[in-house]
Order: sequence, then structure tokens, then C-alpha cells
Amino acid sequence: MPPTPSPLAPAGFPSLPRIAGVRLAVAESGVRYKQRSDLLIIEAAPKTQVAGVLTRSKTASAPILWCRARLERGQGRVLVANAGNSNAFTGKAGVEAVKRTADATAKALGCKASDVFIASTGTIGEPLKVDRIEAAIPGAVAKLTDTGWQDAANAIRTTDTFAKGVTRSARIGAATVTINGIAKGSGMIAPDMATLFAFFYTDARIPRDVLQTLVSSINATTFNAITVDSDTSTSDTLLMFATGQGAKHLAVKSANDPHLRDFKRALREAMLDLAQQIVRDGEGATKFVAVHVSGAASTKAAKTIALSIANSPLVKTALHGQDPNWGRVVAAVGKSGEKADRDKLTIRFGPHPVAAKGAVVAGYVEAPVAEYMKGQELDLFVDVGVGAGKFTAWTCDLSYDYIRINASYRS
Repeated sequence: MPPTPSPLAPAGFPSLPRIAGVRLAVAESGVRYKQRSDLLIIEAAPKTQVAGVLTRSKTASAPILWCRARLERGQGRVLVANAGNSNAFTGKAGVEAVKRTADATAKALGCKASDVFIASTGTIGEPLKVDRIEAAIPGAVAKLTDTGWQDAANAIRTTDTFAKGVTRSARIGAATVTINGIAKGSGMIAPDMATLFAFFYTDARIPRDVLQTLVSSINATTFNAITVDSDTSTSDTLLMFATGQGAKHLAVKSANDPHLRDFKRALREAMLDLAQQIVRDGEGATKFVAVHVSGAASTKAAKTIALSIANSPLVKTALHGQDPNWGRVVAAVGKSGEKADRDKLTIRFGPHPVAAKGAVVAGYVEAPVAEYMKGQELDLFVDVGVGAGKFTAWTCDLSYDYIRINASYRS
């Protein structure tokens, strides 16, 4: 039975349009799951430009190492992603499994193995049954179509409770282009580049170097600004493919081109939407929380403080218990290691000030704050009083269900 969707889930999966130069297919390979699609293949037009960000984990998976080498070329034709096994900590066998997957895909599609990007998610340390993927690839290739984005998003799920998708349109000069994206993620979310899987496709003609600049810069304030449980995955993979098969538009030569402004707006919206959907599907989550830090010594310092708060188990359990416990917030600020003026520190839950000038606010009344804390979507504002740096991170509460889910997710 499919899991009950998170209480924070969107109303439904959006209607994603066709992207010129893109075809998709899913298959049941049986790597881990039975009677469900667990293999995704997305084919793109020749000369498609590719950019991405990959986990900086020192125990990165074999597919990560493969994709890192492919990104140096900046071009690619195919994405192959499987759910259920991350092919991480699998030694030489894992490296061989990646090569076999790429070779089988290249043979089925008539392209080069170097044109294939590979992503795997699931259990760590368990050998990948690559023979099952090899067997499923020809059938999937035979079913490639220019529709099926929701099926694609479902195929890459592990503990996710809902499929994650987004679409945006943008103007480049007088032409309209489209961006589609799908993602998966629910636990092991504390990105050190991106979050588990996030795949974006556009029909715009964007050179690889420009695409990489956009993806890297926007990632810093979207996927790299979320956390569920402070654990960075070995398999975090964010890739963006630009087919150049859409409406003709003004040539793009730089990320600073004025006519690229609306495209950057749309890409940021799309990346932030999917990043926040992952938080909304945090394992066991019942509250979606934005942590806004200001008054820091720098943007970097503000980010460190924001994530210190967002990752604090004590803060997150207080949020779950609907407790406006500013003492735990103060402690999280202090442990961040960044400058903060205790006697200028201010804390606010939504519209309700709770602490200022190093103490509880005068005349504090808990009832309205406690009522605010019952909501599903919360804002926490913290000013540390030492500068102009600011940053927003997004997190969720830590519930009993997080323990239940992860105690039962075994290899």
C-alpha cells in the first residue's frame, strides 16, 4: 500500500507540459521493490547542455563519481535513475555496476556510454543487482514518450510520501521557454550541494557554462538551505539539462545577460519549490518551518546560524510539541560558533516577539504564541545584532514518526 501523504503535502501533482527534445519512461526492475516502478530513463536531444551539483560527501557513491566526470564535458543525452539501492559503499562492484548500466543504456539508445548520467538512491552498503537494471533497460527504452512526468517522479521515490514536481515558464527576449523539474527526498536531508535527487529540464538554449553558473548560485539559497535531519546523503544529485529544442530566442552568452533575467526568476522559483516540497515530506514531519536569521556578521555567518537552529533536535522537538521555547533557540545560536550579541539578540515566533535585549520581552503572554505554534506553517525570526548578514533556511519538526520510519528502514 502506498504511504499516507504528508500532512504538509501539496494538493496534488502539477500538470507538467512536454519539453521539446525530452522523452521519458519508467520500468519495474525489482532492484528492491516489488510491483512498482523503480527505474527511470529520460532521453534528451543530441548536444543537450548539462550542469549540476553533486554531494561533497567523502563517502560519495559510485554514480556520483561517474556523474562528476560526465559534468566536466557539459553535454549528455540520457539520465538513468533507480530507487531502492544507492550503490554506495559497494567498492569495485559498484563502479562496475555503473559502467554496465551506462553500456546497456548506450546500446539500447545508440549513443555513447559517456552520454549517460546515472543516479541511484536507497540503502547504503548493499551490492546493486545491476543485472535486473540491464534487463529492464530495453523495455523502458521501447516505451519512451514525451509525457509521463508524474510516473517519473514516482519511480524515484523511496520513503517519500508523495511525488514531487514543478513547472515554470519564462521569457527570453520575445520567446517563451519552459522548465520542468522532479525530485525525491524525505530523509537524510542536509544538503552539501543539493538534495538527494532533483532533475530539471528546459527547452531553452543555454550554454553549459552559463547553466552551471545559474544552477550553482541558485542552489546555494534553495536546496542548500533546507534540512530535515542534519544528515548529508552519499548520493545527492542535482542535474539540469537544456535541450535547446524550444522556441528560438536571443542568444545567451552570460549569466548576466539582461534578457536572461526572467529565466533566472523562473529557475529559482522552480528550484525553491522542489526544495521546499522535500522539507514538507520530511520523514514524520507535521510542521513546515522557515528560520529567518538577520543581523549576522555576514551572509555565510547567517547561514551557519540558521542551519544550527534548523538542525537542533531540541528546537525541532519543541516545534513538534508546539512549545515556543526560545531558550533552545538561544542555545542553537550560541553553539553555531558565529558572532552574536547576547544583549541585542531578538527572537520572534511569527508576529509574536518572545525575547529581546538578552531576556524575555516585557509583559510576555504565552497564550497567543502557543496558539500560533499549533499551525502547520511557522516562521521563526532571529536577529543576532552584530551586522547586516541574513539568510533563510527551511526545516521541519522532529516527531515520533521520524524514529519509527528510520528504525524500520533496513538494508
